[in-house]
Amino acid sequence: MDLSEMVESLVYRKPDSLRDVETHYCPGCTHGLAHRLVAEVIDELGMREKAIGVAPVGCSVFAYNYFNMDFAEAAHGRAPAMATGIKRVNPDNLVFTYQGDGDLASIGAAEILHAAGRGENITVVFINNAIYGMTGGQMAPTTLPGQRTSSTPLGRDVEVHGFPLRMCEVLSQLDGAAYVARRSLHDVANIRKAKKALRQAFEVQLNGLGFAMVELLSNCPTNWGMGATDSLVWIEEHMIPMFPLGDYKVGPGVASVGGRES
Repeated sequence: MDLSEMVESLVYRKPDSLRDVETHYCPGCTHGLAHRLVAEVIDELGMREKAIGVAPVGCSVFAYNYFNMDFAEAAHGRAPAMATGIKRVNPDNLVFTYQGDGDLASIGAAEILHAAGRGENITVVFINNAIYGMTGGQMAPTTLPGQRTSSTPLGRDVEVHGFPLRMCEVLSQLDGAAYVARRSLHDVANIRKAKKALRQAFEVQLNGLGFAMVELLSNCPTNWGMGATDSLVWIEEHMIPMFPLGDYKVGPGVASVGGRES
């Protein structure tokens, strides 16, 4: 083919809701994927100028460096409380938290439980990589039985440490929760489903239907001690059996606002 006849076509453009900066996340980490999906959904909804994110302590703490929108930093575990205040004062804004499992399911367990119980009209993006990432790879509330961490070098012993917390299953039982879903970021098909769930969760808020949370099963190659590809396989083979994917709560009126996929 004559090179002069070749025509370039745009196949992908970074969302306006993401800044054009380099990432600090470890190679192979799926935080970047989660950021992109959230940004794409906010762009598609035309809400970038009215979006306000809240990121607490953990690997999520630098999210405001990557999202091109208003952001606030909360104390460890307190993102739902801060988001509650922001949303009540600014009801027309799109308010969301971006939290890890050590933050949401441990020190912030009471915060998320009561935010969902009150039916706060906020959206929660919950990154579950089954470990404390930023602070050194310690056992988290979502660490799997037998999984080795820096604080459980012989593996999590359920007789000593208890069982993992399944937050979707817990929060879906609360009357104030309108939409609760779990998706995964380990392959293309599931990434697409994750985006649809995130759009559903944001639309739930825009329609004033109440609390919405999407849990995203993610990896942590560095603290898991494995390569990026192997870590994605580990999600499929080990995390999904412990944390099954699906919609755990679809409240009245939610199915009609679009974006849902089982």
